This record gives sequence, C-alpha cells and structure tokens, in this order.
Amino acid sequence: MIRFDFLEQNLESLRIQYLAAKPFPHLIIDDFCETDKLERAYASIPELSNKSRDYAFANNKFEKSNYKELGPELAELHADLLSERFNNILSFITAKTVFVDPKNHGGGLHQGKKNSFLDMHLDFNYHPINKNWYRELNLLLYLNKDWKKEYGGELKIRDLRTDDEAELDVPFNRLIIQQCAPYTLHGYDMTRFPEGRYRTSIATYAYQVHQRLIEKPRTTDWFPAEDASFMKKQLAKNYNTLVQAKNKLFGSGTAKNQ
Repeated sequence: MIRFDFLEQNLESLRIQYLAAKPFPHLIIDDFCETDKLERAYASIPELSNKSRDYAFANNKFEKSNYKELGPELAELHADLLSERFNNILSFITAKTVFVDPKNHGGGLHQGKKNSFLDMHLDFNYHPINKNWYRELNLLLYLNKDWKKEYGGELKIRDLRTDDEAELDVPFNRLIIQQCAPYTLHGYDMTRFPEGRYRTSIATYAYQVHQRLIEKPRTTDWFPAEDASFMKKQLAKNYNTLVQAKNKLFGSGTAKNQ
C-alpha cells in the first residue's frame, strides 16, 4: 500500500527536507499510500469505543492498537509500516539506523471525536519493554477525508529550547514524520469536525538501539496551556512520578500494548 517506489526515487530530497525543517526535524509526505487502497482502509474503520489513557490531557480521544484486524487494507498497511524496506527508507531520511517497533507499543489507530484535543507534550523516550530502544520518530498517517482548515486539529509542534513553533495541516493520505527528542513538543487544539466525522490517524513509532542510556527514562511529559486549571498544571508537574509509581504496582499499560 505504501508508495515505496516514489519514496525510494526521492530519498535525497526527502532527507534534506527532514533535516532542514524548522522548528526541529520533520517531514511531510503527501499521497503516502495508494489512494484507492487507503480509501478502502478508511471505509473499514468503525467508530471506536476504547478511550485514550491520556484522558486528563486529551479530550474525547479514542484508540485501537490492533487496527490490522479491521480489514485486509489496514493489515497490508500495518505490514508495510513494519517492513524492512520501510526501515531502510527511514534510516536514509534521518541519517540514523532506525526501525519501527514490530509490536507498535503505544501506537495504533487514533480517533478524535467531538471537541477532541491533545495537550502539548513530550513522548516517552525509552521503550517500555526493550529498555535500550530510544524513540527517534513519530510517524503519523492522517485519514481525514475532505479535511478543511475550519475543522481544526492541525498538528502543532514547538521546540522547547527556543519556543519556535509550526502548525501542520492534516489532510487525508498525509504522513508526517516527526523527530522525538527532549524538546519536541507536539499536540493539537480542540477540533470542530462536522457531526459524525472524526480526526483520524494511525500512529507508528521508530527507535534506535542505544548501547548506553543518554537520558533519564521518562513517561510522557505534559505541557498544558497557560489558561489550564491549577489542578491540571499540578497533575502535569507530578505526572511522571505518579505514572512510575502506578507502573510498579500494576504494570505499564503501554508495555501491555492495551
């Protein structure tokens, strides 16, 4: 389903675009998949009912980890994203040896319903099971049919070091590859999609093997808006400590790929 030939014929250009992007390395690839197959994949997606675990910082956001079971087109997409051929493309673009997590822990199909939003955040850095896998990339494939600017839901990215930011449109069949680092904030503001339409995406993550840890392992770091409530800001401030305590007692939901 992925247009591998197109990607491989444009590797040099894609690498330059990724490395030179501001405010931090990222890449936009339109028509990432064969359109007819992706439209059939989109048509097979039901309304999801499994609410995101990030409910304190994400409104009306739903997820399905094992999206490949929804139909043959989504199974093909899943296989393409996890393939060695795609790993080689990502490694060339980023100038690093990276690979997609074969079990896609924490990733999957995401569906933002009415008034959905996702506060700005930094993702967890080291894999919940393979402790020396460092998260290098978010791969976000958007499935927003006939998306219009007034629907909102653009991907907002901000460099925590400089506060430089950008807002990236999220139309159908657009892949955004985004660097993950201790400064790569991202999220999206409240959406205004028409009734019965959702902000839909498939999230996949790529890693690099580290022989020694370069950062203290963390869970997600949240950065609520300035006008957020005092309680929400306090929760964000103490989130890592609380999640680590919960994981010791009950295990990691991300590690279980729930």
